[in-house]
Amino acid sequence: MPAQAAPVPYDHWPRYAELTELLRSWAQQWPQLLSLVSIGSSHEGRDIWMCEITDGSTGPAAEKPAVWIDANIHATEVTGGTAALHLIHHLLTRHGEDEQVTRALSGRAFYVVPRLNPDGVELALADRPRYVRSGVRPWPLRDEQPGLHISDVDGDGRILTMRIPDETGHWMPHPEHPRLMVPRPLEGGGGPAYRLLAEGHLVGYDGDIVKVAPELAGLDFNRNFPYDWQPHADQEGAGDYPASEPEIRAAVQAIVDRPNIAMAVSYHTFGAVHLRPYGARPDEDFPPSDLRVYTRVSEEATRRTGYPNASVYHHFQYEPKTWMRGAFDDWIYEHLGVFGWTTEFWSPMRAAGVDVGMRFIDWWKDHPLEDDLKMLAWADRELPGTGYVDWYPFDHPQLGPVEIGGWDEMYALGNVPLGRLEAEVAPHSDWAVFLALVTPRLEVRSLTSEPVGNGAHRIHLVVQNTGWLPANVSQKALDRKAVRPMEVDLELPEGARLAAGEAHVEAGHPGGRPVSTSMLGWGVGNEPSTERTRLEWVVEAPEGAEVGVTVRHARAGVTRASVRCGR
Repeated sequence: MPAQAAPVPYDHWPRYAELTELLRSWAQQWPQLLSLVSIGSSHEGRDIWMCEITDGSTGPAAEKPAVWIDANIHATEVTGGTAALHLIHHLLTRHGEDEQVTRALSGRAFYVVPRLNPDGVELALADRPRYVRSGVRPWPLRDEQPGLHISDVDGDGRILTMRIPDETGHWMPHPEHPRLMVPRPLEGGGGPAYRLLAEGHLVGYDGDIVKVAPELAGLDFNRNFPYDWQPHADQEGAGDYPASEPEIRAAVQAIVDRPNIAMAVSYHTFGAVHLRPYGARPDEDFPPSDLRVYTRVSEEATRRTGYPNASVYHHFQYEPKTWMRGAFDDWIYEHLGVFGWTTEFWSPMRAAGVDVGMRFIDWWKDHPLEDDLKMLAWADRELPGTGYVDWYPFDHPQLGPVEIGGWDEMYALGNVPLGRLEAEVAPHSDWAVFLALVTPRLEVRSLTSEPVGNGAHRIHLVVQNTGWLPANVSQKALDRKAVRPMEVDLELPEGARLAAGEAHVEAGHPGGRPVSTSMLGWGVGNEPSTERTRLEWVVEAPEGAEVGVTVRHARAGVTRASVRCGR
């Protein structure tokens, strides 16, 4: 790594100005690899930065298959942004040293958006933060409603939990570990009773009734994508209409404008799992060939990162018979035929030795008290005084004397603790490089000229896809007519004439390699050359004249070659 290269910050979460300066410094240092592009502006007017990364000496990004990575759709999920920075830095610094990175940047491209939601992240990282799910635009209401609003009420830079003595409260201190609050017996008794509330301020408090107010900024950007969008009454946080929010509209437009995107991942927290579509449909609704690809590539994600893979529909529902609609990975697959995943970084439960299996959501609703004790012991051991904060008194402006403490959700549960951040995100950059290398890639296998008499020459072209995926990427892309076939243009020199064939040919979608993992499989050993396409023309041209071809496919790249007429 060059001495002047700015490192990825792993000891803090960068604010917007620092992030911008870091990306600009990288673009200045590696202009042959990195272009910094603003794909749009946020609600508050911040540029949404996209890093276009490829080896410019082998051609522009637009002529290569590409991987899209975005992060920080959700404001507090800042681990994803650091994972995106790790990927960018990994590609820049390992190019020319790591064989796979070098090969990926030679023949492929990456589009990385490390902070799709700059406004929300800036509020989450403020000196006095306020909780917001995604963006900061007031929606669906314009003003704070009566009730509790989650905020840093004591001004210490954290949002914790408030406990208030209350004879009708649901909680009491654990008999042996009084810092830990546990449910009171159903029949009552059991010691002093408390009510637990998120740290925050109250609007319109009457001294008796505590309401939980609807969020002032109630948008969920990952419910605002066009596919299967449903209004707020059916899908909370969905926005006014599909892609109503400038941040999501910018992402959608950027992706549509880059038809070379073949794979995509959105970085979130938490759960330590790779999620794939659908959010509201079972696996039976996939074209079988696409489900096999999803399964094979997801298994590789698990092998490289240690994170299990799961279907949102089958494993990640917040409530039974309620589905997630309007999500990124559903949209990019269903409308564009691009394989998309959502990576949920970090599992504090796994770190504490608690096995949740595939109960990524249900565990939070019901689990043994022993799991809480394991989590508390882990926090005391790994994050003393910061992961789980001892209760301390505070004079609340509306509630009077309370105590504040408990779990720091932002910095211990919902994001990777800083001390282990780099190690947690690093394997995912390896998986991103893998995703790039399995995309289709056109190459000219041969281009020859054969004289046929009277100044005529037969031109033979064989094009092949050297990638694993077919040129169309998915069956869904064909079903949706989301991708054009391979196009071949013959380029004649001055004085030449095309005697047979067409100068512009649409030549289908070269196939990829089989998904098979063993010779003991159905149809294994019967492998036709579907990845190759052969074309020919007859050209009348002087001996030695140069004939060129340009072969292009939106998702498999562009390749060029030339041949001189004659023997």
